[in-house]
Amino acid sequence: MKFKTGQQLPSVRAIQNSSVNKKSILLSFALLAITLLALNACGKKDDAANAGAAMPPMPVSVMTIAPTNVPISAEAVAQTEGAKEVEIRPRVGGILLKKLFEEGANIKAGQAMFLIDPVPFQIALSNAKAQLAQQKARLEQTEREAKRLQALVATQSISQREADNAVSENALAKASLAQYEAAVREAELNLSYTTVTSPISGVAARFELSEGALVNANTSLLTKVYQITPIWVRFSLSDNELAQLGGPLTQSNVKDVRLLLPSGEEYKSRGKINFAASSIDPQLGTQQLRATFANEDKKLLPGQFVRVRVITGEKSGVFVVPQVAVIANDQGKFVYVVNEKNEAVITPIVAGNWVGKDWVVLSGLKAGDKVAVDNIIKLRPGAAVMPHAAGEAPAAKPAEKPVK
Repeated sequence: MKFKTGQQLPSVRAIQNSSVNKKSILLSFALLAITLLALNACGKKDDAANAGAAMPPMPVSVMTIAPTNVPISAEAVAQTEGAKEVEIRPRVGGILLKKLFEEGANIKAGQAMFLIDPVPFQIALSNAKAQLAQQKARLEQTEREAKRLQALVATQSISQREADNAVSENALAKASLAQYEAAVREAELNLSYTTVTSPISGVAARFELSEGALVNANTSLLTKVYQITPIWVRFSLSDNELAQLGGPLTQSNVKDVRLLLPSGEEYKSRGKINFAASSIDPQLGTQQLRATFANEDKKLLPGQFVRVRVITGEKSGVFVVPQVAVIANDQGKFVYVVNEKNEAVITPIVAGNWVGKDWVVLSGLKAGDKVAVDNIIKLRPGAAVMPHAAGEAPAAKPAEKPVK
């Protein structure tokens, strides 16, 4: 090392300190690199261990299926209606004086429901009776006259023509008497119509008009009466549904009719078909049907929307699986079957109709298959699973070995 003239030379201790500092820095970098490599290696081991621990077999409930018998049935939306539904309208016009029933109450056949002002009809009846009495008196007069003139003809005191005219007058009086008698009966009938009665037994609807209103004969709607014991249920089935049942329905080939309430509860009493259309509706492609139910408890009311299940027979050798176990997409329906290796295998099926909360499987499964019935969304084809019987707790997981 060369130094210029006049430059102060460094001391030996300074040179030594400089060399020590360089060695310390190099040593620190080396230790840092070793530490980073060690941490990186440990992180990879932890990631691998975590990855292995994050994918244990998924516990799933399975159902071992076996062939069974199911009813041949079809369901449809239906609506209830009264076996008889009568509109109560007045037969005579006038002022509505009084309502004689409670809305929504039970009504008996012949029970008075409304009173129309009877005074005008009472006057008309009195007038008709007076005219009838007048005509009776005239008839008696013509009868006496005819007899008197007939005696005079025998003595040739009058001509035969005069006697014949008297007999004709008597006949005309008799005819008029019949006319006035009919007028009296009509006036009596109109007077009776001022008390409006129910022609059937049932339940009264609401009052359409108020007391004091002017009603017109045969046009003004006063209320309605529904006969709900028994009650009818109208529905229709499409061509495809009829094909599942074996063809168009008749009263003879339907074995049972069941009713499902809006709550999902099945109505306790069974029904029967009381009407089946003899042709298919060309616009809708459906067969119109009607069933009757006893409805003794009056739990069903007209106008309710319900579901009807029609049963025509029984099918044997089919499988049923819960609806939650079936996956549906544009390619069809599938289920997950757990194989001997405890792997989830997706299996296509051909499903029929529903039976309660289960699908009827027509093909795609065999007896003894274990069908997954829960955690369906989490499953993937080929995924390892830990199967256990439906309703039982899954088996305990094996103890994990510590990572060395």
